[in-house]
Amino acid sequence: MQQLKTINQIILTSEGLQLYKKLVLQLNKDFHRAGIEDRFSEEISPSDLKIQLHYSVSELLQNNYSEYLNLLYIIDVSEAKIKQIVGESNQEITEQIAFLILHREWQKVWFKEKFKS
Repeated sequence: MQQLKTINQIILTSEGLQLYKKLVLQLNKDFHRAGIEDRFSEEISPSDLKIQLHYSVSELLQNNYSEYLNLLYIIDVSEAKIKQIVGESNQEITEQIAFLILHREWQKVWFKEKFKS
């Protein structure tokens, strides 16, 4: 698995491996498991996914911190990586959290695909 450093790289890689739709489905699955009503259309464009994910994370951080923490737990985002986040604005922090969420979801999708029977 290659090192991906941006949301755009995750999306491009998932598209290149024809796993983008599975990535979106995994996001929806974990948002549902966390009790969050936000859903991403299976046909969502990569740019819209990025925007909607940033918006969802921002809303959770500002308005429902317990659901935000539950989502991170369900997705299994590293607490150490969350603690390393540094930003001068909410936008920067939200972008970094959205990246960590999408990166972890991508890992799940990639591993499932690589090791499926």
